[in-house]
Amino acid sequence: MKTISKMIAAGLATVFAVLNAEGQVTVKTNEMKTTTTREFEIVNQLGTQSAVVNMPVTKLLNAPGNEALRDFFFTPVKDKSALRGKKIAVIVADGFEEIELTGPVWYFKELGAQVDIVAPKYNPAPERYGLVYPEMSKTHVMAIQYLQPVGWIKFDRTADQIKVSDYDAVFIPGGAWNPDNLRYDKDVIKFIQDFNKAGKLIAAICHAPVVLASADILKGRKLTGYWNIQVDLKNAGGNVVEQSVVTDANIITSRHPIDVADFSRAVESWLVKK
Repeated sequence: MKTISKMIAAGLATVFAVLNAEGQVTVKTNEMKTTTTREFEIVNQLGTQSAVVNMPVTKLLNAPGNEALRDFFFTPVKDKSALRGKKIAVIVADGFEEIELTGPVWYFKELGAQVDIVAPKYNPAPERYGLVYPEMSKTHVMAIQYLQPVGWIKFDRTADQIKVSDYDAVFIPGGAWNPDNLRYDKDVIKFIQDFNKAGKLIAAICHAPVVLASADILKGRKLTGYWNIQVDLKNAGGNVVEQSVVTDANIITSRHPIDVADFSRAVESWLVKK
């Protein structure tokens, strides 16, 4: 009978512990004490109020001043074989700006190119960081809309599985987190360096040029990028200009999501000439 009583007490303690997390209830039993109200108040102070600021595709395309971007997507592509036979790798990690990946990928596929999504090898943070990864993060990367997580896209290969000879071009979408994840990945940096040595096209938009800075391939190159990173690009030896898209030899760069159309057409133009 004592054993049953202990089991019931433990079960009730578990139930009330959940209530404690939501309703600040302090639970005491003869044998255990759950998180106190004081501890809960401290945890509350360590967190912040949730708020959502996002950039849904429809809002972006319909915003005043973005008529050219809207036309880019809704005007039928004339030559659906312009990039037939070309292979393009999108190098991307968690936290990529959605339209900066989905927009160019849609366009390149419309032109007949083969596009592969390439992500760094799965490498979760140490347990002591307290991060919880969904199972799908082993096969997908997370999209954001202006810092707000919005969805997932499946990748085709990992960066340790690809070779320079596999592709005609690579492009890196922006998003503040994505490039920061990529620039520390040894496989990604080595691939970008080797791709550059081969003279093949490397395209980067928004925050993504910082990955090229980490690969140390910007010295003396003309380029652009998101305003917040332009000083980093200058420090890496680049000649930064304020234009929607810049082509310097085998490097194409753009500044932000509104430049997706100019960026995509510049990549198309470069590959067609090759």
